[in-house]
Amino acid sequence: MKRCYYEILEVERHADGETIKKAYRRMALRYHPDRNPDDAEAEARFKEAAEAYEVLRDPEKRRLYDLYGFEGLSSSGFRGFAGMGDIFSAFSDIFEGLFGFGGGPGASKGPRPGRDLRYDLELTLEQMAQGHTASIEISREVSCEACGGTGQKDGAMPQVCSTCGGQGQVARAQGLFRVVTTCPHCRGEGRVISDPCRACQGRGRAYARRELSVQVPAGIAHGQRLRMRGEGEGGYAGGPPGDLYVVVHQQPHEVFERQNDDLYRRLEVGMIQAALGRTVAVQSLVDGEQSLELPAGSQTGDVVRLKGLGMPRLRGERRGDLYVQLQVRTPDKLNKAQRELLEQLEALSEPAALPQAAPESGKKKKKKLFQRN
Repeated sequence: MKRCYYEILEVERHADGETIKKAYRRMALRYHPDRNPDDAEAEARFKEAAEAYEVLRDPEKRRLYDLYGFEGLSSSGFRGFAGMGDIFSAFSDIFEGLFGFGGGPGASKGPRPGRDLRYDLELTLEQMAQGHTASIEISREVSCEACGGTGQKDGAMPQVCSTCGGQGQVARAQGLFRVVTTCPHCRGEGRVISDPCRACQGRGRAYARRELSVQVPAGIAHGQRLRMRGEGEGGYAGGPPGDLYVVVHQQPHEVFERQNDDLYRRLEVGMIQAALGRTVAVQSLVDGEQSLELPAGSQTGDVVRLKGLGMPRLRGERRGDLYVQLQVRTPDKLNKAQRELLEQLEALSEPAALPQAAPESGKKKKKKLFQRN
């Protein structure tokens, strides 16, 4: 069973980013493979701390973990690290500062997955309710086509670095420790490019634009992500490409507000309609005009529910509800006949009895008059 990430790094749940980074440096130093050779338990703790830091340093991953735990991370596509090489590659800036430790043997070599990408997609509430197919264009880094990703002109293979012998790292003794650092000649690649490719200037990587079609399911909520596997940046040294995460954002709506799967709107009705309890028309989000029966004596602020006219439930058959808040409109201009009728109604109505209260001082009475329950 996995341990709590905060427990692993020995930090509080409200710890800030800098505190979490310092805690991870401390754990990485304690369980680093070069300090604990052939120690399986230390290696497990080292991997455990790296996974905890990867989650807690990322605001979105941390939010999902705090809300839903490990299941929330799994549903978002997070799988941790495949091996030690991935850890050293991801946190190379940290390991270079740990008593001069580098990434570890072979940290810079071998196939590595490409980076994940994010695209922010704005949608109308109607599009989120009905589902939508969006066309997007992204720019991503992939292997250079001219050199096949080698960085060498005409696709030739780079030469093995003479300083590190192709290892990408050099080691030296420093007191009781064996210090491993990135090779200064090849910068950890293990190969040296003598005749760089003109298209990518020897990087082996180039940016390319790509158009994609994104299928947005009906009922998706603001802030949810859609994962498009393999549409991130290209992998390194033959590694698989990363993924693209499309984050959905809802545009503000002039009429409707959304809360989970329910919709809310206001509707102005006439004073006579509200008093007599008439049937009025109300416009729904995607189902057209609907009939709304007003309870007799409806007041401003009363809410009437229309079942099943809210948002679709994601991956479900049912829908939320539509809640209509009434605003009773009092006529501001009356002709003579209307005024006479209202005066007759006033004469027939009994005045409401005012509640009796014990006498209070002037200041206290004034304050209570404007106090709201």
